[in-house]
Amino acid sequence: MMYAPKSGGVKRYLMAKRAWLQKRRPDIQHSLVVPGPRTQVEGDGLVTIAAARLPFGDGYRMPASLTKWATILQTLQPQIIEAGDVFVPGHAALEAGEALGVPVVGFCHTDAAALAALHFGEWAEAPTFNFWAQAYQRFDHVVAPSRHIASRLEEAGVERLTVQSLGVDTELFHPSRADRARLFKRLGLSPDIRLLVFAGRPAREKNIESMIDAVERLGDPYRLLLVGAGKDARYSSQVIVHDYERDPIKLAGMIASCDAFLHANENEIFGLVVLEAMAAGLPVVGPMRGGVGELVDATVGQLARVADGPGLAEAIEALFARDLEPISKAARHRAETRHGWDTTFEGLTRLYSQLIAQRPATRPLALIA
Repeated sequence: MMYAPKSGGVKRYLMAKRAWLQKRRPDIQHSLVVPGPRTQVEGDGLVTIAAARLPFGDGYRMPASLTKWATILQTLQPQIIEAGDVFVPGHAALEAGEALGVPVVGFCHTDAAALAALHFGEWAEAPTFNFWAQAYQRFDHVVAPSRHIASRLEEAGVERLTVQSLGVDTELFHPSRADRARLFKRLGLSPDIRLLVFAGRPAREKNIESMIDAVERLGDPYRLLLVGAGKDARYSSQVIVHDYERDPIKLAGMIASCDAFLHANENEIFGLVVLEAMAAGLPVVGPMRGGVGELVDATVGQLARVADGPGLAEAIEALFARDLEPISKAARHRAETRHGWDTTFEGLTRLYSQLIAQRPATRPLALIA
């Protein structure tokens, strides 16, 4: 259900997987089932199921009909199903998997309990965690994109668990796309400005206010460019807001043209946009906690002890007190050598082949995500 016109990392993962399978594993038939304005097959295995738009949800939709989702999944006759959440699509996947006798994998993209505590208060964390835990315990296998979320799943009693990090398109996100002079001219910035960037959804968990607070504390010559994330942000003279960028090439060029990437979500499951920034040759400032803390260290950026305004400001200053050129090169090198999509999808297809082998079937290999 985290697939929407302006959605971020989950959608990029799903689309990257489709492209990789078409190129590297044409023997696998892949269907993608997502919410949409109407129920239809849009072509090339993309199926949308009618769902109401969430108010203030920036295009996200809330699936409501468990029966409809389960029926469509069964009609597609997959040999394995990957569920991207534990709500209606996830429960429908479990029902369809049981009816078909095929394995169902839960790919954990969200810490629902942490989000509940953030949005509704601490009282909401325990009941949400219990629901989340019971749901993931039902899957034949669970995939976690980071050790951070894997530890949360283990705490929830999930035993059949694999950690498989996500990847990045290192050809799309590349330092060669940088045109700093052009971007600075378009934004009306002088060459001596130190430009940090964040790209993502305008969601509370992204902790955008702390990023704004950090650059306000620092003052000149620091500026923060918010791409997509500035819709509901408190505006400041230190902040430049840019609309959601649909063109991936333009987005890659914009990121590569900045001086450093800033991230402030301490509960990030993985942080795909961090990899994109690293692939573009940007040092990263981010929190020690969560998935971002697993991707960033002193070699490729600067970690903040606390992801509030003062903590981020301290880390930003510490980064720019160093020589950025070797850090930029190290960030690019790490993205290239550790985080190509080949590693991610080769790992997933091996795992899924093993799960299918445990339940022999005669149909052609098919995967639903």
